[in-house]
Amino acid sequence: MMKITILDDYQHIIKKLKCFQLLNGQNVQVLHQTEKDPEKLAAMLSDTQILVLTRERTEISEELLMLLPNLRLISQTGKISNHLKPEICSKYHVAVAEGVGSPIAPAELTWTLLMNVIRQIPQAIDGMKAGKWQVNIGSSVYGKTIGIWGYGKIGQRIAQYAKVFGAKVLVWGSEKSMAKAVEDGFDKADTKAHFFKYADVITLHLRLNSTTQGIVKQSDLASMKDGAVLINTARAELIETGALHNILKSGKNIFVGLDVYDNEPIYNPDFELLKMPNVVCTPHLGYVEQNGYELYFSKAFENALNFINGQPTNIANPEVL
Repeated sequence: MMKITILDDYQHIIKKLKCFQLLNGQNVQVLHQTEKDPEKLAAMLSDTQILVLTRERTEISEELLMLLPNLRLISQTGKISNHLKPEICSKYHVAVAEGVGSPIAPAELTWTLLMNVIRQIPQAIDGMKAGKWQVNIGSSVYGKTIGIWGYGKIGQRIAQYAKVFGAKVLVWGSEKSMAKAVEDGFDKADTKAHFFKYADVITLHLRLNSTTQGIVKQSDLASMKDGAVLINTARAELIETGALHNILKSGKNIFVGLDVYDNEPIYNPDFELLKMPNVVCTPHLGYVEQNGYELYFSKAFENALNFINGQPTNIANPEVL
């Protein structure tokens, strides 16, 4: 029997999932706190042979892999991203099983965050909790131009939500994605400068890789309309290091909704962004939803069991088998 460890179960929810029953009879350990120090984490995983990741919460570095000679499989929930490199795993004879993803929960969270920022609902709730009544006034989505950077599965859903709410849609991204947007009846921006200048709301839906890291520049944010909204539920690293902080501290009149941060998790109640009245923060909830978890973890568990039974599935680096 192989030892299976599941990482980063912040909510203590994984054992309560229906799909956890797939692991009945297996030797399973569930860890709830993220440990960023490779040596400390390796000590906790010394006898682990199969590691089940919760999306990208823990980086699987070469330094960590060097300390885990017993590890044979990493079973990923959702798709592989920058937290893990299959070629490095292959170097240490560790197979990587890729999971499945879904745009539904991230798209819904994005729209929920967008609505909260535009209507300034969290600020109004805080006002009531402080014994006040109608402390602010928000705005409506209707008639606004929703700028979507990245017209993939999530971006396409956001465009449809915007359409239902009576908003205009302006898309920026690759030529292929913009062509798809036009085919779907939406507008594309002529340039990135046009996109940032004319959108009332900008929401980011790009994958993080070497070409997209830092792709949103401070000058882009500076060119946004007075009172415009920026939503980022994709990756914090898409924005140039320090750019958002500098713009917010400059006093520019924009509103921001964030679900992703440079360093996660954040346990500090004095985290600067939480103190800014024009910023709404959520704790990386994009994919964190009951049905999504059942989908993500059921596939990750199936891949782990298939590996144990000698019939590995969805292996991203088959050369190690």
